[in-house]
Amino acid sequence: MSMVKKGDGEQKLLFSNRDLGRLIFPLIVEQILAVSVGMVDTVMVSSAGEAATSGVSLVDMINVLFINIFAAVATGGAVISSQYLGQKKMRRACEAADQLVLITGLLAVVIMGGSILFRRQLLTLLYGKVAEDVMANALIYLILSALSYPFLAVYNSCAALFRSMGNSKISMEASIVMNVINVIGDYTLIFIFHWGAAGAAAASLVSRMIACFILLYRLSNKSLDIHIGVSRRINIPMIRRILHIGIPNGVENSIFQLGRVLVVGIIAMFGTSQIAANAIANNLDSLGVLPGQAMSLAIITVIGRCVGAGDFSQAEYYAKKMMKIAYLINGLCCLGVILTLPLTLSLYGVTDEAREIGRLLVIIHSGCAILFWPASFCLANVLRAANDVRFPMCASILSMVIFRIGSSYVLAVGMNMGAVGVWIAMVADWIVRAACFIRRYMGGKWKTFYRAA
Repeated sequence: MSMVKKGDGEQKLLFSNRDLGRLIFPLIVEQILAVSVGMVDTVMVSSAGEAATSGVSLVDMINVLFINIFAAVATGGAVISSQYLGQKKMRRACEAADQLVLITGLLAVVIMGGSILFRRQLLTLLYGKVAEDVMANALIYLILSALSYPFLAVYNSCAALFRSMGNSKISMEASIVMNVINVIGDYTLIFIFHWGAAGAAAASLVSRMIACFILLYRLSNKSLDIHIGVSRRINIPMIRRILHIGIPNGVENSIFQLGRVLVVGIIAMFGTSQIAANAIANNLDSLGVLPGQAMSLAIITVIGRCVGAGDFSQAEYYAKKMMKIAYLINGLCCLGVILTLPLTLSLYGVTDEAREIGRLLVIIHSGCAILFWPASFCLANVLRAANDVRFPMCASILSMVIFRIGSSYVLAVGMNMGAVGVWIAMVADWIVRAACFIRRYMGGKWKTFYRAA
């Protein structure tokens, strides 16, 4: 039996190594599958030319912005639910689940409507003047993508609630179904019906709808520790608790993704080849940090449960253990991305110039991510799981504005480095974020924010 020291004695660990394995492994698989939706879209759409590839990549940056808003609110619900489970308050955890599904669904409907109504204005605001064929592909891709937002938002919330229970296998299974449907749909609509960007977006829409309904059905099972259907009314205090975690995280993620969109606007100034190279690099680089993203989600569950139980000695124990795991598997995957570049780059139907720039961007990202990515992103979730949400938000926003955006303009435009300059600025942002979060964790102030309710 695994034990952890507490004061003068020892206490049984809340999570065994087997429990962690059951939580982490399906999360890694799920993250790989989630990223593969975008990868499959980009690879298959590339057969329709660089205009289609560029249009999809521009909208994908906007999609990621909104998806991160949904994920941030879902994280707030996951933190609260995990803390209630740590307190053994099962009904309260179920009430939090109901309110989470409600608020994310409503939020996504509002964002969907705004994105469709003001689609051209949004794209023009963010990217300025791009080639007309690129804009045409981006517009149709944005409309169909926006229709999937409510389904994706509710799916993310349901998946977060299953993770709160330590059960990530169910969301992994739903993700497998979603990806199979997406691949079949992409192939059918792009290669047989020749719909191009519209085909990729339509396939993603259908796959996300089905995955959403699967998880809603599974979460209605009354035998689960957390299930939906307990609360039929809006619970303002509960929503406020969820948003207390979700809003700072959402603001941070939104500005982070907005910063990414803005720097893509800078890259767009250098032509279609650099836009396409950036899209390729984003696809491949995301594979390298998937284990870190999975660990970030697992940290919410594990640390949140420890904090809810009032056991900060275990919270520290698991924070250190999971960061070590994150560095190990993240480093191996980033190295794998670099070593397989000759094969993966050959999958994209773009010019040699775009492929060569993409190769350099991947090497910059994956090489530096081995050292800095887990501390820059995973460690922040230790703080959030203990309700220390404002510090990560402020540190991330300041670093984004000063280093990622400011330095991107200086390096890309001022020094004429193009996309390479943008990605060097990104690494500088990681280093600053990592330094801030390490100092906050080591100082211990993050342990003073939680209050049981």
